[in-house]
Amino acid sequence: MSTTETTTQTTTETTADADGRRLAGIVHAAFFLLLGSSFARFLSRDQGAAHTGWTAHTWWTVTLFAVFCLLYVLGPFLAPAPRPGSPPTSGHLAWLGSTSAVWVVLLALAPSATWCVMPLLFAGLHALPPRFSVPLACALTALVVACEVRAADGALNPNMVVAPPAVAAVATAVLVHLQRQGARQRVLIDDLVRTRRDLAASERQAGVLAERQRLSTEIHDTLAQGLSSQGMLLQAAERVWRSDPDAARAHLREAAEITSRGLAEARRFVHDLAPADLAEQSLPDALAALAARESGPGLTVEFRLDGDPGPLPERVEAALLRIAQGALANVREHAAATRAALTLTCLDDQISLDVADNGRGFDARSPTVSPADRARGHGLPAMRIRARQSGGALTVESTPGEGTVVSVAVPLTLDPVKKPARKPVKEPAKKSDKEPVQ
Repeated sequence: MSTTETTTQTTTETTADADGRRLAGIVHAAFFLLLGSSFARFLSRDQGAAHTGWTAHTWWTVTLFAVFCLLYVLGPFLAPAPRPGSPPTSGHLAWLGSTSAVWVVLLALAPSATWCVMPLLFAGLHALPPRFSVPLACALTALVVACEVRAADGALNPNMVVAPPAVAAVATAVLVHLQRQGARQRVLIDDLVRTRRDLAASERQAGVLAERQRLSTEIHDTLAQGLSSQGMLLQAAERVWRSDPDAARAHLREAAEITSRGLAEARRFVHDLAPADLAEQSLPDALAALAARESGPGLTVEFRLDGDPGPLPERVEAALLRIAQGALANVREHAAATRAALTLTCLDDQISLDVADNGRGFDARSPTVSPADRARGHGLPAMRIRARQSGGALTVESTPGEGTVVSVAVPLTLDPVKKPARKPVKEPAKKSDKEPVQ
């Protein structure tokens, strides 16, 4: 259970305990007030002890008053009432039965003790389920009515017969309603806690999956691509090691540079920082540097800038650079191209990046993927995920033998007051204009 759920349950239980203590305090005060009033009435009226002296009947009645009071006082300590929603304990039932029995005997000796039944009524309704508490309330009320009728002087007062059942009915209805409402609230609270626990588990699972996706994408776009380039360079160096030592050493130096860049990327990746190429330069400069690095024997990569990008969110810059790296990695490994072009187009409401090559191309509409491509990685899916996470979309246009164009467009939702000024740009290139480079 999470800390929030524990805090919620603790707060709810604390509030319920405080309300229960206040209600118990009011009931205890009412009991002692009624008990004192009943005892005073017994001494002054029922027995006339002030004029005739105390008889054995008086002593027995006073003793029962004391026992009744003592049982009531010791009850919360010896047999505390069960928590709401919990079944009554045997000790509490024994206390309730003994106290009720003493009250019945006391009622036979002193009709003045009639209204002391109210605290007992509350204790029974509070501790017992309705199927037991309601008959108990009816029995106690019948005893009260019988005692009132027996002690009446002169003509029978209808209120003596009607008032006790009416008061008992109201008290029973209110207490049973509160008891059932409390049970419903406890069920709702349990459902809420369980729902919050399930939601927290789902959020944790979603976070784990999102972090796993981020890790796989970052590793594919940085370490995997770097290792692939190093493997190609080392293989090339091995092939010309004896015939062209200078070319072999050049391949080794380039592999060492890739290793250095990969190490820097790995360190920034561990700390969840922006790509190393964006640490001290803008996105156009980073794309230009990327194009220069990817250019070499057999492949020429050109960078083109259309418009002024101005300051961009770091997440958008990182996504565009990673997409460019992934697209050029695919060109180098799979396209067999001789020329490629990176085009960054900046509009007022969006920024787009096109990576075009004159390679072998493929059928972009075909859903099949060869096992070799599946084992190599997930370049295009990773690029689509990056574009989607930045609020944009990625499209691929390719035809076998006619090259490939990878395009990503990201909308810019900058505040109009804070939007950086942009230089006038040309009309955006139409889809038909995005032809692979020749």
